[in-house]
Amino acid sequence: MSKPKLRIGMVGYGFMGRTHSNAFLTAPRFFDLPRQPELTAICARNRDRAEAFASNWGYGSVETDWRALVARDDIDLIDIAAPNNMHLEIAVAAAKAGKMVMCEKPLGRNSAESQQMVEAVEKAGVPNMVWYNYRRIPAVTLAKALIDDGQLGRIFHYRAKFLQDWTIASDLPQGGEGLWRLDKDVAGSGVTGDLLAHCIDTAMWLNGGIDTVTAMTETFIKEREHTLTGKVEPVGIDDACAFLARFSNGSLATFESTRYARGHKAQYTLEINGEHASISWDLHDLHRLEYFDHRDQGTTRGWKSIHVTDGDHPYMDKWWVPGLSIGYDESFTHQAADFIMGLDGTAAAPTFADALKTDMVTDAVLKSAQTGQWETAH
Repeated sequence: MSKPKLRIGMVGYGFMGRTHSNAFLTAPRFFDLPRQPELTAICARNRDRAEAFASNWGYGSVETDWRALVARDDIDLIDIAAPNNMHLEIAVAAAKAGKMVMCEKPLGRNSAESQQMVEAVEKAGVPNMVWYNYRRIPAVTLAKALIDDGQLGRIFHYRAKFLQDWTIASDLPQGGEGLWRLDKDVAGSGVTGDLLAHCIDTAMWLNGGIDTVTAMTETFIKEREHTLTGKVEPVGIDDACAFLARFSNGSLATFESTRYARGHKAQYTLEINGEHASISWDLHDLHRLEYFDHRDQGTTRGWKSIHVTDGDHPYMDKWWVPGLSIGYDESFTHQAADFIMGLDGTAAAPTFADALKTDMVTDAVLKSAQTGQWETAH
């Protein structure tokens, strides 16, 4: 018996457009989904490149105006993989049109925009999700299970960092395709909303809400030529951010992110220290979870490296045989699968409302960097 289709309209064909497209194509091949994803239409301003993208990924049609995409009767789900300044308008319009909405992170450029998006999807009653994919890397999902099972006991410390080095060159321009993350008007913020948002989402999923933060940020190169105007203009985004946080459960945290850590392309690491045990994880070795249990006895006690590939590990029964690793792209596949399986009424997280909480923390971080004070993060 054929399954009902889930007809997808994608906005954006960049890096995230590719990851999302691959996820929707791959998910039904490995997961038993109640609906069959169909790549119905891709939307982007450059028709020639959109048509090439559609041909490569199997989209049935092309639009150059997202409003036309939202208005189509043959689209069930609008997936927003466009720059941050487009998220609000597209999401609100899609919700009003009764479409399901998935959105790349961060949800909005700030929590005020995100609040409007939450209100729109909740008023319309449409399924929604934000692509915080790191939750669904099996080793991180296993960490969540260990914490929820009480294996770590009371949590004392959480520390996370996300390091890159791609913006160090002073002659790198800002703005336009590929470099919009350096343009505050488009991105909203720099590493805080781009990289630390991932860290914050994962942290609150694993360890609960964040109450207060105190932060510092820095913009190392103050002016850059703007690609669209050709003029040298002030840089408004943060190149680096470090902040302290207090969680609602009483634990303390340190977060750090920068695009000026020479030699690091995407080093996302986290460590959690609890009463009984500690865990750590590194994106560069994403299929492993490092685990130390104080209750272990004997001379061989110490940190153990768990190779998260067995069939009883999260998601891994859907893939290959034990011992064979999966990678970054499968985290998006897991998210697509969870969203579709959640359409039965058990909505999969993070929803827009969940992502709003992350944006409230990032707002507090940026505010603290200006005021020099501890700021409330909710």
